[in-house]
Amino acid sequence: MTFAQAVTERTRRLRTRLCVGLDPRLDAYRNVAHLREHTLDVLEATAPHAACVKPQLAFYEALGLAGMALLAEVCAAARTLGLPVLLDGKRGDIGSTAQAYAQAWLGGPHAGSALTVNPFLGFETLAPFVQAASEQGGAIFVLVKTSNPGQADLQGGGVSERVAAEITRLNAEHPAGAYGPVGAVVGATHPGELSSFRAQLPRALLLLPGLGAQGARAADLAGAFDEGGTGALASASRGVQYASGLDVQASVLAARGFQDELNAVLGV
Repeated sequence: MTFAQAVTERTRRLRTRLCVGLDPRLDAYRNVAHLREHTLDVLEATAPHAACVKPQLAFYEALGLAGMALLAEVCAAARTLGLPVLLDGKRGDIGSTAQAYAQAWLGGPHAGSALTVNPFLGFETLAPFVQAASEQGGAIFVLVKTSNPGQADLQGGGVSERVAAEITRLNAEHPAGAYGPVGAVVGATHPGELSSFRAQLPRALLLLPGLGAQGARAADLAGAFDEGGTGALASASRGVQYASGLDVQASVLAARGFQDELNAVLGV
């Protein structure tokens, strides 16, 4: 089963469109062992309410070798739980470097099933990631319009629409009515544009970061979804992992709350 198929199946079976972000911040813990225990506890406890899990690579890289070991544990635990893994690395480079990134994060020992990718060095840089994702049954999520306010510096003026058009081209050979291996990152903080991007990207899964701590609301996200409530993943990280300090039960309640809010908005 491909990443897109696994996420869609889980969305329908568990009635969840939530992507749980795991961004372990060392300053919230006594030590690395405490960070590890809490992160794995949150993963296991929130899994029934998640369509996928999204570790942000920066927080694991910041821990050095211990972080890489924890990332491998997180990925292995998620797979045991049947939870697709989307690594948030925003990788992008040219030539052999792009190939190395694709090999590491879509097929290596720490690899997830999907990876966020930065297209702003040119569309040719996407090719190694698309190839690796296709070969592994995975996916990439290309930055189209990110959730941060400063995105307008570079992503305005039709740039986001050009990236969306390239994603549609890359998915063109995929069967109609199914999602291809190339998804799109469109910030949940742009609710007025979600319907437009959904229309521009008929075969792409949309990743919607910004739910919760960045201010996006489930009530504003309906336009990103296809009929039946598939086609998009609303991502919450701090709003789940640190919903109330390090209280794991609070994380569960937050994940369930986001799940229920999204279902209510979509009427599913």
